[in-house]
Amino acid sequence: MISTKTGDNGKTSLANGERVDKDNLRVEVYGVLDELNSYLGLAKQYLDEKEKDVIEDIQRTIFRLSSELAKGERFVKLIDINEIEKLTILVEKYEKTLNLKGFILPGSNFASAILDICRTIARRAERRIVSLSKNENVRKEILAYINRLSDLLFVIARYVEKDNIKYV
Repeated sequence: MISTKTGDNGKTSLANGERVDKDNLRVEVYGVLDELNSYLGLAKQYLDEKEKDVIEDIQRTIFRLSSELAKGERFVKLIDINEIEKLTILVEKYEKTLNLKGFILPGSNFASAILDICRTIARRAERRIVSLSKNENVRKEILAYINRLSDLLFVIARYVEKDNIKYV
């Protein structure tokens, strides 16, 4: 049932059943990741098949990250160094196809503009995760993954606009 009415007073349940305020930093973190995932869904509608596959893989991982951050770590496979390395390899692969030489003006085409929005949301998620980590235990793999993800979104955005990159 979608409408449980249990949140009508500003509380929500974490994956482990714990009740917290809806403005709890942990809820904010996985809310930002949900926003990122939704925008990634929009972005993939404008990408070639190869990049769509990359984005879908990221979306699945974001669901796992969100679950862990909602204290549902026992329900999902936790991300590990291999997934971070996978992103690093992709960043390097896309970067090799580019000849970047300065600050870039976002939005040379629709797909790159959406990917840049995704990148900035990923950066916001990273900042919120850092804030959460100051008071609660957050695995270093989560921070590394989200940091690498914003790098990857940046280079994919440049890749899909590589013939029309506009510098500041």
